[in-house]
Amino acid sequence: MDQGRGANVKSCEFVQACVDLAGCPKPTLPEIAVIGRSNVGKSSLVNMLTNRKSLAKTSKNPGKTQTINHYRMTTGDGKFYLVDLPGYGYANAPEDLREKWAAFTREYLIKRESLITVLLLIDSTVKPQRLDLECLDWLGEAGVPVTVVFTKVDKRKKVGAGKRANPAENVEEFCREVSEYWDELPPMLYTSSVNGEGKREVLNHIATLRQFFKKPLKEEVLAAVAPAAAASPIVADARAADVADDEPEDDWN
Repeated sequence: MDQGRGANVKSCEFVQACVDLAGCPKPTLPEIAVIGRSNVGKSSLVNMLTNRKSLAKTSKNPGKTQTINHYRMTTGDGKFYLVDLPGYGYANAPEDLREKWAAFTREYLIKRESLITVLLLIDSTVKPQRLDLECLDWLGEAGVPVTVVFTKVDKRKKVGAGKRANPAENVEEFCREVSEYWDELPPMLYTSSVNGEGKREVLNHIATLRQFFKKPLKEEVLAAVAPAAAASPIVADARAADVADDEPEDDWN
């Protein structure tokens, strides 16, 4: 597969939104899911990757994404689905709604047979967050392939009088914490939706992973791994969200 061609996005089309696995499109294309804590810049990253400024709506109101949204991406060497999942860590949504988001997100991550990786977005302008570390740990324990994508690497957000966050230091600290319980760190990429940094690297990474897309798994195989979802931190998030470092920005999703 020619990575250069795979990174050339020719078109992107919104296919549908659904609230459970049964409502997803038929698993005929490889799928790349995007997930992250509220205010991580998820919608902005989706727009950057798809060459569309408003395909995924950005808002100052958190919790904007409430469904599983499929986008059909056509590149120079084929097609795949980019899947926008609801963000986690939004405490102001009603508890029953957060539990509903958690349930169908967990079901998708565990049982979607055409899912080839999850892009877990991490805000590089804040210190490592408990929910992010727990989500990464859960994905690993559940056997869900994951790639860590750091966002906002261009920013130095004000964190105190005369002090600004250093994304490089936060990334380094995140890697140190992850290395304590991962034998080998997952793939990591660095992006900015403001200046486009990392766009080609993410698309090239997706092009490489698409080489390993296989036919859907048999139902008995999926059933065998389903119990691993029982302790999902995404579900725990529905009861106790970690929003201490969140600040209103223009890329809530």
